[in-house]
Amino acid sequence: MSKKFASQADLEEKKVSFDKLSENAYAYTAEGDPNTGIIIGDDGVMVIDTQATPVMAQDVIRRIREVTDKPIRYVLLSHYHAVRVLGASAYGAEQIIASHDTYDLIVERGEADMKSEIGRFPRLFRAVESVPGLTWPTLAFKNEMTLWMGKLEVKILQVGRGHSKGDTIVWLPSQKVLFAGDLVEYGATPYCGDAYYTHWARTLDNLTALGAEKLVPGRGAALKSAEQVREGIEGTRAFVTDLFASVQQGVAAGKDLRAVYKETYAALKPKYGHWVIFDHCMPFDVTRAYDEATQYPDPRIWTAERDQEMWEQLEG
Repeated sequence: MSKKFASQADLEEKKVSFDKLSENAYAYTAEGDPNTGIIIGDDGVMVIDTQATPVMAQDVIRRIREVTDKPIRYVLLSHYHAVRVLGASAYGAEQIIASHDTYDLIVERGEADMKSEIGRFPRLFRAVESVPGLTWPTLAFKNEMTLWMGKLEVKILQVGRGHSKGDTIVWLPSQKVLFAGDLVEYGATPYCGDAYYTHWARTLDNLTALGAEKLVPGRGAALKSAEQVREGIEGTRAFVTDLFASVQQGVAAGKDLRAVYKETYAALKPKYGHWVIFDHCMPFDVTRAYDEATQYPDPRIWTAERDQEMWEQLEG
């Protein structure tokens, strides 16, 4: 292969930031690694996305303990991907919350996804032996639910498909703080291997309508103003739209996947090539876009074997 597979060359440690966004909300970010959100209510703590392993999660717990000794009562999964969910056991939460769609995806493809992502992210999964197995929700909801953490209203919502079928956001209406999961990235390339390109822009419209003034994206720095929130949402929209338009153009011209990939990579590199994990994501993103533009309205399951075969086809 001409390029090292996925993130296998990414071995450099990242600098962690732990930012207070409101009286109750914090963002744990690490230079483009997967983010974790924290909500501190009157009676406990909610952790939104867990890090890749229980060992990775220990640093999140350490940061939480610097600001509160309240029990961690809830873990919320924004979607099913392994780098988001496999650290859950470290928190000892009373409830692990996810959408029904996310639960169904774990049943259908959680095992395959775990093996696939471990192969893609060796640095994030170097303590993989600490993972006890798949993370299973204990509480699943449809469309929306409201949780009261004492007097703090926490709205847990599905506002549309984008990054995955199960995408879930957390919204603090009283403080206008939004935890968007991988529906929004900031200075980081959206991973679209399990995406719904034709839905994503409309879902971003629904996010915009909330009027958030602070936002924790899936990757990238926390967004601390309404202007930064707009920039994050519109940057994500532009990438997804540009990529899918390029792929649709190639499909319409009768080109095969490899040709479409080369053309789309060249078209997007000048504008987005400096974003984190661009080279990692592009083969997966274009493959999914090609699938959606041809014969697969729903994402096919990625396995470790399929990952390697696809990479060899496009990058070999």
